[in-house]
Amino acid sequence: MKTFSRIINTPLAALLIAASLQVQGQDATPPIITHAWVKTTVPGGSVSAAYLSIKSARPLKLVKVESPVAGLVEIHSMTMKDHVMEMKAVDTVEIPANKLVELKPGGLHVMLMKVGKPINKGDKVPLVLTFEGADKKAVVVKLVANAQEKDAPHQKH
Repeated sequence: MKTFSRIINTPLAALLIAASLQVQGQDATPPIITHAWVKTTVPGGSVSAAYLSIKSARPLKLVKVESPVAGLVEIHSMTMKDHVMEMKAVDTVEIPANKLVELKPGGLHVMLMKVGKPINKGDKVPLVLTFEGADKKAVVVKLVANAQEKDAPHQKH
């Protein structure tokens, strides 16, 4: 198994990703993860969400996300139907080759549930993303995202 380390050097990504990406897998071109951030928890809350952008040179599927700060982590889809927000877990997220896929508020995102202690602004939250290629081999990306109170700086509304 090959191990990769990559530091994202863009100023915004450097602010939002607090550690180098560590990738384990067989492919020589791991997916690139940018704009990773985690929403702070509300007082007394045990739920948060993680958001990020993914780009890969080859088609992949995001099949699992883990974090030691949460007892349960799921990939979710959020849609509005008849003025009602619907959220449901999804098994995978398709990452087409050379296309940017964004997990962001109001759409696909990562739910962090059963959070053991509050996530406060500036906290470093480890995430482990597992991708699967057409060859069915796992590609694991480890990163650390900063906690933000509201939308990340690059997602002004």
